[in-house]
Amino acid sequence: MKKYSNYKSNYDKYPVVQVSETSENVCWQGWPEIVSQLNKSLENVHKPVKVLVVECYQGVYDEEVKSALKGQLPHTLWLDASSAMKTSEEINSFLKSDITDDEIFGYMTRYHMDCYFDEKKIAELREKVAGISAGVVIVYGVGAAYVMPESDVLVYADMARWEIQMRFRRNEISNVGVDNRMERASLQYKRGFFVDWRICDRFKKTLMSKWDYVLDTNVMGDPKMATAAIVDAGLKKASKSPFRVVPFFDPGPWGGQWMKEICDLDRETPNFAWCFDCVPEENSLYLGFGEVRFEIPSIDLVFSYPRELLGNPVYGRFGDEFPIRFDFLDTMDGGNLSLQVHPLTQYIQEKFGMHYTQDESYYILDAEEDASVYLGVKEGIVPEEMINALTEAQHTGHFDAEKYVGNYPVKKHDHVLIPAGTVHCSGRNSMVLEISATPYIFTFKLWDWGRLGLDGRPRPINIGHGKHVIQWNRTEPWVRREIYNKIDKVAEGDGWIEEHTGLHECEFIETRRHWFTKPVLHKTDGSVNVLNLVEGREAIVESPTGEFDPFVVHYAETFIIPESVKQYTIRPYGESEGKQCATIKAFVKHNV
Repeated sequence: MKKYSNYKSNYDKYPVVQVSETSENVCWQGWPEIVSQLNKSLENVHKPVKVLVVECYQGVYDEEVKSALKGQLPHTLWLDASSAMKTSEEINSFLKSDITDDEIFGYMTRYHMDCYFDEKKIAELREKVAGISAGVVIVYGVGAAYVMPESDVLVYADMARWEIQMRFRRNEISNVGVDNRMERASLQYKRGFFVDWRICDRFKKTLMSKWDYVLDTNVMGDPKMATAAIVDAGLKKASKSPFRVVPFFDPGPWGGQWMKEICDLDRETPNFAWCFDCVPEENSLYLGFGEVRFEIPSIDLVFSYPRELLGNPVYGRFGDEFPIRFDFLDTMDGGNLSLQVHPLTQYIQEKFGMHYTQDESYYILDAEEDASVYLGVKEGIVPEEMINALTEAQHTGHFDAEKYVGNYPVKKHDHVLIPAGTVHCSGRNSMVLEISATPYIFTFKLWDWGRLGLDGRPRPINIGHGKHVIQWNRTEPWVRREIYNKIDKVAEGDGWIEEHTGLHECEFIETRRHWFTKPVLHKTDGSVNVLNLVEGREAIVESPTGEFDPFVVHYAETFIIPESVKQYTIRPYGESEGKQCATIKAFVKHNV
């Protein structure tokens, strides 16, 4: 395999926010310890009837959790929340307009947890509880706390989004209220993204202040349970200091070889296409309790401390959503990405119920001599002719991209800006750090170079949507003037240079690159900062006033600086001492 670095990888695939020096009395590992602690909690409830509610996020292995709790936790009555749900047919019918018949896209649901339930069935379950004169009642499942709003002990079984997706791919779980585990994973994901996860998140936010314990069952057979107080302490710490979310790597039909070496990944896997390095809705957050690594969705931090994390201006604009995304696209010794376009803001609002769109950019981390990006359309293109050629290509297997789409060479440290509506894709032999807004999946593929997905099926093409949003005036003169490698020096000092590298005026994110051999002072200025170390072996992030512990980052790692930090310095560290390093930083513009 080709060498891409002279260094041994030091990329940290398992970053942890260390919360406490011990797990004693705050975190329990394994079902016997967990059950014992729950028993103790129930013993401290001095009532004849004690109610334990175990609320679940979508995707929990019900068989594992129910078997452990039912078999080991003494109880008088066990109730499955699912028994109070509507029938699958009723749920499917009610949610049809949000799930849609589209292969990829649905509509961001407006509904809440009550939409899954039959109120008559709920009343019957509550009557069963009312009929108990003494003992322990356990209510379990998605919506358990909706069925039984008052409880003596409330446990929340949370799930990381990527693990849910892996379980979809292995046909191990269903969506909420239906038995569809054998359905194609992409359709399960779509339903989760547009419906189940929206509803579960809305309900989760109403419960977070009431939790007694949080249950981590992301690794089958290795459950962990922590007190809500210690989980909150971890989230609070992350909201006031630099941290990283847990990266997730995934192969793809165009994937490359760079990340295998730089990020020390499995050499036997044919390729890795994506790394989701900072997508808080999708990524996990590891909290360290002594030697125990406790996993929760990183979006929980956004829900718990949005102002501290995002800053008041960003929270005021986006609410408790994290609007900046960093991810990797590896085509080194791979293939071209699909030719694609992202929807304009008005289109995404009207068609999908999302209130902002996927403006993005490609920062080139590494590149071979033949690396290029496809960007915009050629001068004089007739829109109908190009759309007809794309449509016909789905049958003939051939589309002359060079005839219709601009192609531009790129090299290491170039930065290409891609406002929504711009036809684009990365060519082979480049390593892209994609810096973008975070609507996640709203990519309209126009041409996929005649190949199949990893599941052996053609990947869905979205010309029907794409033709309505392509900005045909973005031709070669516009591209070179507006979005192709627009880099300007804005400041410099002793041992550092600051450059403005984007994004376009149509986009709400701005990026700055700093080259430095000495410490550089940064200020958050009202917005969360997201950075990546794009040059240098190691750097260290420090507080000028000692507000947080020094934080070491390694090459290609993305890290988050909460707005509450206010100011921080970054300097070369370890093997990089005295050498030139560089970071790329993204934040929300002040004038948006």
